[in-house]
Amino acid sequence: DDLPTIETAMHKIVAENRPFQRREVTKEEAKALFAEQPYKLELLQDLEEGTVSVYTQGGFTDLCRGPHIAAAGQIGAFKLLRTAGAYWRGDEARPMLQRIYGVAFETDEELQSHLAKLAEAAKRDHRKLGKELDLFSIHEEIGPGLVCWHPNGAMVRQLIEDFWKAEHQKRGYGIVYTPHIGKLDQWKQSGHWEFYRENLYSPMDVDGQHYLLKPMNCLGHILIFKTRTRSYRELPIRMAELGTVYRYERAGVLYGLTRVRGFTQDDAHIFCRQDQIQSEVEGVVQLAQFMMQTFGFRDYKMVLATRPDKFAGTPEVWGHATAALTAALDSLGLAYEEDPGGGAFYGPKIDVKLADAMGRDWQGPTIQVDFNLPQRFDVCYIGEDGNEHLVTMIHRTVLGSMERFFACLVEHYGGAFPVWLSPVQARVIPIADRHVEYSVSVERRLQQAGIRVDVDVRSERMGSKIRDAQLAKIPFMLVVGDKEIEAGGASVRMRNGEDTGLCSIEDVEQRIRVAVDGRA
Repeated sequence: DDLPTIETAMHKIVAENRPFQRREVTKEEAKALFAEQPYKLELLQDLEEGTVSVYTQGGFTDLCRGPHIAAAGQIGAFKLLRTAGAYWRGDEARPMLQRIYGVAFETDEELQSHLAKLAEAAKRDHRKLGKELDLFSIHEEIGPGLVCWHPNGAMVRQLIEDFWKAEHQKRGYGIVYTPHIGKLDQWKQSGHWEFYRENLYSPMDVDGQHYLLKPMNCLGHILIFKTRTRSYRELPIRMAELGTVYRYERAGVLYGLTRVRGFTQDDAHIFCRQDQIQSEVEGVVQLAQFMMQTFGFRDYKMVLATRPDKFAGTPEVWGHATAALTAALDSLGLAYEEDPGGGAFYGPKIDVKLADAMGRDWQGPTIQVDFNLPQRFDVCYIGEDGNEHLVTMIHRTVLGSMERFFACLVEHYGGAFPVWLSPVQARVIPIADRHVEYSVSVERRLQQAGIRVDVDVRSERMGSKIRDAQLAKIPFMLVVGDKEIEAGGASVRMRNGEDTGLCSIEDVEQRIRVAVDGRA
């Protein structure tokens, strides 16, 4: 309720063209200046010795790095959007403060365009649609960031997973399953306990041994690889798993399905020789492109992240791997951006950023070379020379987490999934109670053809039933009355409002089958 009042005051300041004045002060001077502001004092305490910058406008002085514009009159169009609670420094154990969100643009035209996009984004919000379409829920009784998949959402997920498994098996991957918990010692050996402890759940004591919920699937795949001696002739070996992992995220950063504490990763690991890196990466990139295009993402970009200042392995090995990734992208004729120093400490990687229907970027496939884990776990093969050699390990996902990818799909399509992914592909709508028996027979016939269909048997007006089916974003609505029963068919309406008239049930079945086969 206060936002309009605040916004009015802001417009007044802009009209007065008040200047922003910057000055450098010592930390001690700043502490005296902000003596009654404990949060700024905490920030000052964390800063290195030296001077800090403060900005003054009228009678208000604030601690800020800057830079600022010269005067408020340079601000164009702006709008305050909303307020939200935010824990101090993202820590739920600290006080909750109020955060005000706003945007600013040079022109009102740009502002209005942005506000229209925000309105459309709000309609597509996967959290909103997740509830309206009965897809998923998160319950405080279970815990924050832990997802319950409802039948509709679970059906879409099952379709994605079945397709994922089939495409991986076509490409020579072995599907594996590994446990959700494991002994803490393996995570100490991997380095996760040392470097990522704040993102791991606390160990549990089982029969005097400490166990941990797994934060990733790699170690299980490594141990499967090491169950027997491997020859260079066997490589590459590709293992894939839809493995559920658990990572502790602070409550303040959890967000729908995109930031959760338990999620299923479409993980795969390729164990290969150094001379096989390029060809394997090419295969992964092609698979990733195929998956993205199949799910309706035509706009994406490749980012090559290279060696950071601190890294595992040698510069020579890094150079070879980076050259292999570059050669793979070049051989496929793909443009890419370079992110110097953006690789993980254990190897270079390719990140793929997806753009949804609104042009927003989402994290997509990742292809990561790893020199660290093969060394830590002594993952070797017997070479042509009869000696042991460390394998090169490629971590990769082509979807990311199922939860985040599902959220991306929901927002990309605005909940109107393509026919092949729709949890309910058709709904039979009897006009009156006397039409229910025939409607149920149509339902059974389509079900026998493998079509996901239901019947709206409620004693509601036909218009209400059609509206509800449209809100549920069901692709095909089959209206049944006296005329349709006499003809042995149904009148077909599409979710976009198109009315295609009376069709035979054979024609309906064929239309749905064509859409499914074409993944439309």
